[in-house]
Amino acid sequence: MPELCRAGASKLSRMLAAVDVSSVEVVEAHLGQIERTNPTHNAIVTMRASDKILTEAKAADAARAAGAIAAPLAGLPIAIKDLQPTRGLKTTFGSPLFADFVPDADSLTVERLRAAGAIVIGKTNTPEFGLGSNTYNTVFGRTLNAFDPSLTAGGSSGGAAVAVALGMLPIADGSDFGGSLRNPGAYNNVFGFRPSLGRVPNVPAKDAFYGSFSTDGPIARSVEDLALTLSVMAGYDPRTALASADEGFRYEDRLGGAEALKPKVAWLGSLYGRLPFEPGVLEICEAALAAMEPAGWRAEAAAPDFDFEALWRSFVTLRGLAALTSHGAYRASPEQYAQLKPEMRWEIETAARLSADDIAAAMTTRTRWRETALGLLERFDAIALPTAQVFPFPVDWDWPKEISGVPMDSYHRWMEVVAPGSMTGFPVVNLPAGFAADGRPMGFQLIGRPHGDLDLLRIAAAYEAAAPRA
Repeated sequence: MPELCRAGASKLSRMLAAVDVSSVEVVEAHLGQIERTNPTHNAIVTMRASDKILTEAKAADAARAAGAIAAPLAGLPIAIKDLQPTRGLKTTFGSPLFADFVPDADSLTVERLRAAGAIVIGKTNTPEFGLGSNTYNTVFGRTLNAFDPSLTAGGSSGGAAVAVALGMLPIADGSDFGGSLRNPGAYNNVFGFRPSLGRVPNVPAKDAFYGSFSTDGPIARSVEDLALTLSVMAGYDPRTALASADEGFRYEDRLGGAEALKPKVAWLGSLYGRLPFEPGVLEICEAALAAMEPAGWRAEAAAPDFDFEALWRSFVTLRGLAALTSHGAYRASPEQYAQLKPEMRWEIETAARLSADDIAAAMTTRTRWRETALGLLERFDAIALPTAQVFPFPVDWDWPKEISGVPMDSYHRWMEVVAPGSMTGFPVVNLPAGFAADGRPMGFQLIGRPHGDLDLLRIAAAYEAAAPRA
């Protein structure tokens, strides 16, 4: 990987500010890396014309030479997850229904990335409407793992994670409802950060209230780059009813001294034997935590008194309700409805059969779990779980049908381990944990305190400092 592609966003920004490198050089290096690696991995699926990209890079260099105040991402390339509308650039949502759709406006996330000076070069691949933790669709095909092209990249931010892992991009945006920033982070040995509920407003959204269950967030090769990107994406917007107030600082400016932190971590493991795991997953995650003991970390097994099967049923109910809200209107057109992936139709049909009692029970269970997690976080600084229950699997599987002999009863049951984090609304980060003997990556999640995004980033930075990755 060329050095400029290895550097990361924060280092490149400093180099650009010092005029040690030009934006044109940075962009050309990444375009070259895309040309070398993307034909194999299919991470970036729509590209702008290179001359238009380089024109923007030249403009960034000219503005810097003229003494203009540099924006945080000024002159850096980025490709946008194909669930985010991008003005003048094809946005398919991974669906044949939108195979030729070109929006006339940006989403809020894209608007903020552009305002921060990032140069949008294209779009990263996603499963149809972001559904499922394996990145494939009928528009662009499958995205292949950064370490082994025979394996899945995870999802739904699989294109973003692979592009960052292979140096096609210094940073990327993604989104997460049921692990879509965390799972591809683990499967490609990079960091993925799911922010607190409302930290990154979702605009546009079909439901200004419930839409905040899913959140946009960053993917990066370093915690500093996670923090830098989150600073750009975060901030209050009145169009999201539950949006958080602007905290008035930049996250990357407050990571100093994080290496001295000695957090106490609650290890939930397999939820006391309830979840099946592929052999080796738990062991790698436990070893990663144990390796932090010399740095002062304390990981203790915890067994909260909670019905986790009820939590999963609550997650399935609320996820289905979100699918019905966003995509249920397609039922009015049998021709369009038939083009939706089977998993989406399953979500919609399942949700359509829900009663008010079902929804009320799901909301009550979610609240009780949040209260239970709050209780844990009064005694611990973070809650730890593996990020996935299986290592990256063959890319031609749609999803694992069983784990260690236990059948999976839905397309997402194999990712049940991410539900506790999603259901709290608290910030969650994937930390790379290591590799299986055959080279397949794995990560573990840390769930932080409510609105404790900075504190969780600092803990992640402490981990990164004491456990450098290969």
